[in-house]
Amino acid sequence: MNAVRVKLPAHLRKLAQVDGEVALEVSGPVTQRSVLDALEARHPVLRGTIRDHTTLRRRAFVRFFACEEDLSHDEPDALLPAAVAAGREPFLVVGAMAGG
Repeated sequence: MNAVRVKLPAHLRKLAQVDGEVALEVSGPVTQRSVLDALEARHPVLRGTIRDHTTLRRRAFVRFFACEEDLSHDEPDALLPAAVAAGREPFLVVGAMAGG
């Protein structure tokens, strides 16, 4: 089991009724998919807010970051950085900015 820290944007923290970071136990490889599966299992109200219900693909205005890298376009089953898997760095879910 890996203890993974997840930081959510304010509106998703409010929806899930959590303060600060969410600490998750993730078994197996630590990937975007395994982290988001664990997050949605623990907070079912978040299903469909970060990923599409049917395709499980990242929603257009949601971005993923870890260790100062944009991981938004990485494959869902690509391993996250070791620092995230070890709980030293958080996995960030960020609402993208749009406009001009």
